[in-house]
Amino acid sequence: MAAVAEGLETESAAAEDAARDAADAVDAGPGVPPLLAGNRLSLDLYPRGCHRLLHLCAQQVPQLLEVEFLQLSSHEDPRLLEATLARLPWSLPRLRSLVLKGGQRRNALGACLQGSLTTLPASLSGLTHLAHLDLSFNSLETLPACVPQMCGLSALLLSHNCLSELPEALGALPALTFLAITHNRLETLPTALGSLSTLQRLDLSENLLDTLPPEIGGLSSLAELNLASNRLQSLPTSLAGLRSLRLLVLHSNLLASVPASLARLPLLTRLDLRDNQLRDVPPELLDAPFVRLQGNPLGRAPPDPHSPPGTPVVPEMPRLLLTSDVDSFPVTPQGCSVTLACGVRLQFPAGATATPVTIRYRLWLPEPRLVPLGPHDSLLSGVLELQPHGVAFLQEVGLWLLFVPPRARRCREVVVRTLSDNSWSDLETHLEEEAPKVVHVGSRGRPALLEEPEAAASPLLCLTQSGPPSFLQPVTVQLPLPPGVTGLSLDRSRLHLLYRAPPAAAWDDITAQVALELTHLYARFQVTRFSWSVLPLASSVPPHPPVCTAYLTPQLPRYWLWYTTATCVGGLARKAWERLRLHRVNLIALQRRRDPEQVLLQCLPRNKVDATLRRLLERYRGPEPSDTVEMFEGEKFFAAFEGGIDVDAGRPDCVEGRLRFVFYSHLRNVKEVYVTTALDRKAQAVRGQVSFYRGEVPKEVPEEAEAARQKKGMDTLWMATLPIKLPRLRGSEGPGQGASLSLAPLNLGDAETGFLTQSNLLTVAGRLGPDWPAVALHLGMPYRELQRIRHEFRDDLDGQIRHMLFSWAERQAGRPGAVGLLVQALEQSDRQDVAEEVQAILELGRRKYQEGIQRTSLAPGDLGPPGPSALQSPEPAQA
Repeated sequence: MAAVAEGLETESAAAEDAARDAADAVDAGPGVPPLLAGNRLSLDLYPRGCHRLLHLCAQQVPQLLEVEFLQLSSHEDPRLLEATLARLPWSLPRLRSLVLKGGQRRNALGACLQGSLTTLPASLSGLTHLAHLDLSFNSLETLPACVPQMCGLSALLLSHNCLSELPEALGALPALTFLAITHNRLETLPTALGSLSTLQRLDLSENLLDTLPPEIGGLSSLAELNLASNRLQSLPTSLAGLRSLRLLVLHSNLLASVPASLARLPLLTRLDLRDNQLRDVPPELLDAPFVRLQGNPLGRAPPDPHSPPGTPVVPEMPRLLLTSDVDSFPVTPQGCSVTLACGVRLQFPAGATATPVTIRYRLWLPEPRLVPLGPHDSLLSGVLELQPHGVAFLQEVGLWLLFVPPRARRCREVVVRTLSDNSWSDLETHLEEEAPKVVHVGSRGRPALLEEPEAAASPLLCLTQSGPPSFLQPVTVQLPLPPGVTGLSLDRSRLHLLYRAPPAAAWDDITAQVALELTHLYARFQVTRFSWSVLPLASSVPPHPPVCTAYLTPQLPRYWLWYTTATCVGGLARKAWERLRLHRVNLIALQRRRDPEQVLLQCLPRNKVDATLRRLLERYRGPEPSDTVEMFEGEKFFAAFEGGIDVDAGRPDCVEGRLRFVFYSHLRNVKEVYVTTALDRKAQAVRGQVSFYRGEVPKEVPEEAEAARQKKGMDTLWMATLPIKLPRLRGSEGPGQGASLSLAPLNLGDAETGFLTQSNLLTVAGRLGPDWPAVALHLGMPYRELQRIRHEFRDDLDGQIRHMLFSWAERQAGRPGAVGLLVQALEQSDRQDVAEEVQAILELGRRKYQEGIQRTSLAPGDLGPPGPSALQSPEPAQA
């Protein structure tokens, strides 16, 4: 006992010595900049954050007594970090929020590094006002003993640690409302967890849980429970006691059954059961609109029960379908099949690993420095990184990568390469044709169309096929029966299988051409091709296939199962299909407040217009949206500027000054362009307009489309016209001067070395993305101005980039070497790709300049220094 006490005294003395040394070292150094902002102290992004905090504590700064929010990085020396934390109860007595996260540092490949925090000093239990504690991205293997003693704690975040169990004392937190322990190694939960009567949100995803304690039903206030990506095989019936539960996420587990009592939870709005082993679901849950069941073997026969006595039951390999917000998955000795959000599939066979391991993945964009390519190599996919590196598997792991063969030349050989010990090697690669894709499209308004109470229709099934139109063997297609219809009670004379293959508009009844096999929940049939047209008896195809086989353009066959007493269902299905694809939309044309020459055009469904305008009107202004028009999903239309206004840049989607659009209800359908005019804006403002028309861009749009505007309908060309006004230029003010940022006449560079015009700068701005602060600093922009731009355009990344680049270009106009400075800044910011594009634009400008000289028959000896008129004569390069 004396030895233990002596050891504790030694550690305490060492910690005090470390704190004293750190404070002395900081006192001897330069003055600490002001770090306090009201009641917040953020030191997680500053180097030597613990030294700075100890310095403030040693100075006994009075403002520390008012600090309620503290952020510290756990990427510090463990002894120094512990000494710093030990002083918090006395130096920051009113602290309410403490963030000790790791993850601020990354390794050479960009992965977040975990902090060095492994425990907390016992004195932190003296923070009586602490309500929020974030210990994410650290190296905790056990929960520090002081945490359960923080009685006022309401939010506890422990994600991305190494916790394998939780103490029973965790149930002694009477005020806890939010608990997140994702991406750990938990195998069991303490029974005292059910004592947290105030807990409202519990996130235990990405762990190794195989069971839940029955006491979890005592969480009477729980509203959200996330147990995704675990190994749960069953659920306790006590979950029915969670009467406040609104969200229950259980996807990517091993569940073979779920209690029917979940359907009776009064407030439940979402139950996610995707990617489990459910073969049968209680009827109460099967028809519930808030239940998600994709990825389950529903309706499949269970494994053969007639196995020899003593034969162990091998559980089915779990299948995981990861969403875009999940970057890791567990692999157990049982194996698993994983489909990443990017479409990549991995197959880990049983026995591939002896112990559970968590695999993290990241998809890198192809860059020359990342993947070395030979003179005849082409990169066909992104770069997939799997961590941890150096893991050796006991069985071969399968990897499926999606790629598109190059169009320019025939693909001779496709190989998958892997990086190991700083060298690339080829893996054994096999090519597979992509299987048909299945897309379920929900249906709406079918009973109203049929005018029959008992009428019903299944979800619409769309198949995409790449390759030859016929199959070598019959393919089974399975459709769920319409809601309320079962295979035991239906009348087969009322069941109709409809088929449609674009571009045909009619729906054909093929019920008599297939053999429908009915189960309790599904209807199955077999096809050998996705075409029901009559084949010709004679053919000019040679008896032997040619060497190069030409495949037809992939069709989009659609199948629809209807249950009705009507005998001719094709016409009704066509009306229902049109209603599924028909949307009521409004067209928007807004001008940027700072730059009226920047015009935003957008087509939105009617229910999204108000929310979009509330977000845009802080930065844009313009007329009211157009009247409501009807558009089909995938319908093409275009916008034409009229009244003396035209588009000020060459764009691939612009034909003769008219912008092409394709409407999709789930996309933004937005384009932002710069406009110009040939009229004299110094005399008066230019009042023009933009009109929207259906279809492809024709060779000629009728002048003002007067004839088309005489009537409205689905078959008319014109849809709407909205006014566009370019304000009058006052005095010597031109575009790009005064209050606006319009830089229409701005040309960086000179005629001999090449110009960068406004449209070129707009293209560069669109490529920078989140790297723009580094480019701005290399361009010589003060950090204070960079912070001002971030604050002024805090909700608009594109606005930040354009404002930075255009304001710098305005200051550099007329100065020599400005373009070279931009190229140098891009290279220093590791954006060699954009720098090369700028150099290509300059080369194009120089070539056009030389062509202009030849066209005007000027000899090189006759050229003097180019004057203002000469600078404007060559056509500037356009991005």
